[in-house]
Amino acid sequence: MTVAFETLRFEIDGVETVVKAIGQGPTLLYLHGAATLEGFDFAAGLADRFRVLCPSHPGFGFSGDAPDVSGMTDMVLHYLNLLDRLALPEPPHLMGFSMGGWMASELAGLAPERFGKVVLVSPAGLNDPAYPATDLAAVQPQALPAYLSHDPSVALGYFPDGSDEAAAQRFGADRAREGAAVGRLTAPFGMGHPNLARFLRRIRQPALVVWGTNDRLLPAGQADLWAAALPDAHVLLEEGAGHLILQERPDVLQRIGDFLDEAS
Repeated sequence: MTVAFETLRFEIDGVETVVKAIGQGPTLLYLHGAATLEGFDFAAGLADRFRVLCPSHPGFGFSGDAPDVSGMTDMVLHYLNLLDRLALPEPPHLMGFSMGGWMASELAGLAPERFGKVVLVSPAGLNDPAYPATDLAAVQPQALPAYLSHDPSVALGYFPDGSDEAAAQRFGADRAREGAAVGRLTAPFGMGHPNLARFLRRIRQPALVVWGTNDRLLPAGQADLWAAALPDAHVLLEEGAGHLILQERPDVLQRIGDFLDEAS
């Protein structure tokens, strides 16, 4: 099934920023992870209740390059500027996945008044040594799908199957481009911030932490650490799901929507 998105374009500090939008209702701003290979089709599962805005980060996906971005602070500023341009009638809910969860945490921690509820899906950023993240540099490319989803066939659907050489080349070029952008973002501290818990303590609106119990990239044991740092935390653990939980278990979207719909 092809998901029909509206495409919005903004120039933010000289960077063309493309936002894919779908649905009607209260606004939900979604921040993707360290790659865009899985796309945004999952958002159709929330579009009956929310207007979901899915921007590509500068240097990722549909947006333009941003060689001047040199850390997460630059990305947080980018999204505050995008919010100014969007001029929404009320603060949007905020949802971040993986690296986007780290991004959402800093964004909501610095400007909590700009957002409604917060959803963090398999978030990166805390870097607790008791629950170490997998070093992707040590994972062979052919093994990567099994790290992204508990059922490898789910992740494999987002990789070239070898039948189209041009598509495989585009896929490789996209991943190299996004990998370079991730390298600039993580140059200061790696995939996270040593003081991220301080940001989390400033997020006083209800926050939902969503994790698959079989996540091989970021262990679900971290969920308790996030919940302990967030003043009003709720945790949703999905048994047998991997890192790409929104794609592997789309029924989770119903429960995320219910959380966002609940009166605070």
